[in-house]
Amino acid sequence: MNVKDNEIKSLLEKYKKFTVYGLSGDPTKASHYVPVYMRDHGWQMVGTYPKAHDVGGFQIYKTLKEVPAEYRKFVDVFRSSERIPEVVDEVLEAGGVEVLWLQLGISNPEAEKRAEDAGIKVVSNRCLIIEHKKWY
Repeated sequence: MNVKDNEIKSLLEKYKKFTVYGLSGDPTKASHYVPVYMRDHGWQMVGTYPKAHDVGGFQIYKTLKEVPAEYRKFVDVFRSSERIPEVVDEVLEAGGVEVLWLQLGISNPEAEKRAEDAGIKVVSNRCLIIEHKKWY
């Protein structure tokens, strides 16, 4: 993680649109209710998920490359830590990503370093809800 604690609020203020990588159609999963919470507090987002769904009214794309550029600058990831190298591969291939946010419990130092070396700000093992409540 190359983002300091005191920089998180400014990231949340700068990026009001983002992509939720792995936005689930299951309302009981964090990968669904975290985006709903952030949307309810003024952020806009789209999601990526391998299967199309319309739960929660989110626009869902199959791949990050399909996501419009203005939403691809900030990518909030809900994938297991061992899958992060694949996510970083997709992030680097899609281009345009400025912030890679790995949700609570997710980290992969080697993959994070690759993203950082490509000039991407990386936040790992942090929950957007917790950070929002902390700063707002």
